[in-house]
Amino acid sequence: MDQAVALITGGAKGIGRGIALDLATRHWRIAICYRTSETEAQRTILAITERGGQALAVRCDVSDPVAAKNLVKQVESQWGRIDALINGAGPYHRVNLLEETVEGWNEMFDGNLHPIFYLAQAVAPGMKARKFGRIVNFSMANADQMVAQPEVTAHYIAKAGVLILTRTLAKLLAPHGITVNAVSPGFIDSGSAPPQELAGMTKRIPAGYVGTVDDTVAAVRYLLSDEARYVNGANIQISGGWGI
Repeated sequence: MDQAVALITGGAKGIGRGIALDLATRHWRIAICYRTSETEAQRTILAITERGGQALAVRCDVSDPVAAKNLVKQVESQWGRIDALINGAGPYHRVNLLEETVEGWNEMFDGNLHPIFYLAQAVAPGMKARKFGRIVNFSMANADQMVAQPEVTAHYIAKAGVLILTRTLAKLLAPHGITVNAVSPGFIDSGSAPPQELAGMTKRIPAGYVGTVDDTVAAVRYLLSDEARYVNGANIQISGGWGI
């Protein structure tokens, strides 16, 4: 695809950064959205351009519906289109449910679920007009199991909601040549968790090792490709068998 444009939330570091750099090698135009990671965002922008991509970094809190809508407008104004929306932002915190605050509870939904709704609504008109689009949402590997999660309850419910929202958007947008799919990582060495914590989880992973950013990037690369044109409403688990 010539001059394809991707918008990646949470694109300054971790898995989002990995996706951005992968797209850069195929000369995509890439807009990354970040909230606080300005230094990492600038490093990612430099790395994108070094790999042959065109880059734009935008500070934006996508939990704000107006800001999310304006983000899409800014990218479309810059490059005239958005071909792929990757909803990679997904903050979380660990706290026992009975000790959770109202603010902390709401933060998990505002950060993980609501932006997908805001951004999907904003990019849909342009994608429908061009009869093409790819939306990839991030859930988590066992969110479809609906098991008790005392320490990450709101985050887990939000990620289960991502799966329902993904399937709903897929059904609504499929007639317009748009696919909407979910990627659900398990334990991935993306820099968000201490190495010792990941090492301690290895015994719970059937594959026997922690996944890499490249493992997740490969799944997203497929979902954005023409080969995945008939894959819609899917949930790809990247977990080495954990969470199933």
